[in-house]
Amino acid sequence: MLRSWIHLALHFMVPGVVARFGFADRWKRAWLIMVATMIVDLDHLLAVPVYDPCRCSIGFHPLHIWPAVAGYLLLCLFSKTRMVGLGLVIHMALDAIDCLWMGKGLG
Repeated sequence: MLRSWIHLALHFMVPGVVARFGFADRWKRAWLIMVATMIVDLDHLLAVPVYDPCRCSIGFHPLHIWPAVAGYLLLCLFSKTRMVGLGLVIHMALDAIDCLWMGKGLG
């Protein structure tokens, strides 16, 4: 349970740090955009059960597969989509760390 709370908190804190130092002149907007990318977790609604604390998201949910992650990395290359791309990449990185923390590996 504690792992889940830490994981969720990091989804808000890490984009905040990236926004503050990477987009200092517009950090609030950058943080909001990066946090808004958590909508990517709507793909969890397709799973049965919807929430399984022992399941690794990476490689399981449709928006958490490696080709999608490659697309998110591409978004980082362009200034108009960079904040969205960074939010998605941060999200995937945190989910991957969670998978490794659980000892599940990366699907």
